[in-house]
Amino acid sequence: MISQDNKEALRNPWVLGWLGILVTVIGVNVAFIVTAFNTTPGLVDEGYYEKGRDHEKNFQQKMEARHRLGWNIALQVPETITVGVPATFSVSVTDRLGNPLRDAQVTLHAYRPSDAAADFTAALERIGQGVFQAKLPLALKGVWELQLEVVQGEEQLQTARRISVAAR
Repeated sequence: MISQDNKEALRNPWVLGWLGILVTVIGVNVAFIVTAFNTTPGLVDEGYYEKGRDHEKNFQQKMEARHRLGWNIALQVPETITVGVPATFSVSVTDRLGNPLRDAQVTLHAYRPSDAAADFTAALERIGQGVFQAKLPLALKGVWELQLEVVQGEEQLQTARRISVAAR
């Protein structure tokens, strides 16, 4: 018997199943919306099309410069890096013969893949022949990409390394 006063429908397993599915879908959508507003967006690279179009040419130029110059760039990173605690990053740069690179300038670019607002650039201070250092705090936990740029006169070489920063 179908009627507005019939309370038997809420005991039917099919009706309860459909109501359960509906509540689950609405709950998941609310969770996605809350997560989208409370987290930062993904990394968007400025000029991605031009960089992608010239990727092969740029890669070949970098490999040719690395082979021609013969510089050896060694980045020393602390074993554990904690959020907000300054960590010492050291770089030693030698030429093809193993001699320290003189009069070079070293710049460290720190990129946070999930939050471009946390990215920064720092010049490393020369503390010895071919040895550069900086003490830098990383503000967010997780993965960071460090890109080193070594410049001597007209010559330039870049290298990159991924690191992980732990929470306090």
